[in-house]
Amino acid sequence: MDKKECHEESSSSDEELWRRIPTSSVSEDQESSEEQVSGAVYSEMHQMISSIYAELHFMFKQDYKYDQFLGPEGNVDVELINKSANKYSLRFPTAGWYLWSATGLGFVVRDAVTVTIGFGSWSQHLALDLQHHEQWLAAGPLFAVTAEPEEAVAEIHLPHFISLQGEVDVSWFLVAHFKDEGMVLQRPSRVEPFYAVLDNPSFSLMGILLRIARGTRLSIPITSNTLLYFHPHPEDIKFHLYLVPSDALLTKMIDDEEERFCGVRLQTSPSMQPLTFGAHYIVSNSAHLEIIPTELKLSYRSPGEIQPFSKFNAGQMKEPIQLEITDKRHGTLVWKTVVKPVDIQLGAASAPRTFSGFRCS
Repeated sequence: MDKKECHEESSSSDEELWRRIPTSSVSEDQESSEEQVSGAVYSEMHQMISSIYAELHFMFKQDYKYDQFLGPEGNVDVELINKSANKYSLRFPTAGWYLWSATGLGFVVRDAVTVTIGFGSWSQHLALDLQHHEQWLAAGPLFAVTAEPEEAVAEIHLPHFISLQGEVDVSWFLVAHFKDEGMVLQRPSRVEPFYAVLDNPSFSLMGILLRIARGTRLSIPITSNTLLYFHPHPEDIKFHLYLVPSDALLTKMIDDEEERFCGVRLQTSPSMQPLTFGAHYIVSNSAHLEIIPTELKLSYRSPGEIQPFSKFNAGQMKEPIQLEITDKRHGTLVWKTVVKPVDIQLGAASAPRTFSGFRCS
């Protein structure tokens, strides 16, 4: 299947997901019970939204279009209005739910509305003494959002990577707004797997922050992704492996950085289970190749910051290589994949060649 066909298949799959979202219209002879019907449809809509977020997460696609929102009437184009500031603008043409699958950011709107979206870094806005304190955990990306008219937005869905299981309490979730007067904290209207909701939001630089009671020592489970890239070379294939929280924006930034140096991401599955924030994990392989470093700490660094990774060289790679990640403390296997020579051949085939081997696009 060629690259174009893959994109078409992805688009068709997204449209199938969207057809499952119910509409809120009712016929004239149902007007007497319109409020009850609307409430039922509204509840059903949110159940379907949660389901779709989960499916999009576990699909873990590489080909989501960064320049489009998914919406009730098809894709909505996103315009890059300031490249240096990484700022975008778009107009939602009608009421409904819209999702930027490349970032996990979503909106429910009552009417047509124009939205601008930028991005921020926690390290630039959250004081280091708070950021590194055990009671605070940045739990998703920071978005700088404006809307005109603002009242047209019924909900904003802010992505997070906290796994809602075990000892996690949804009361720990807060929306951090960074304004001229400093950081303002607001409780979300509700917390769902993969995102938190603000009803009738006011906009600012905003993101999800987890606040844990002082002195509490808990293992915070998070959803994570293992990103595996190879750098093609006729004599010595190099691999980079990242273990990061499931932050679509972070993944996109790592993709962009790797692409600058000819890195090609291989499709891999998510971890077998939620992993522990701050825990250490061991990377190993079946070919006894030297991995530097062998140990990775699962932490969160904002998109744009240097992200740690393990690297190893595989020569000309004549045989498959099995890669594994295990929990250092418990010794349990949390992720495994097999890379075959044909995977490298197929990935390298899409990279433009030069006389010296390969060049970046």
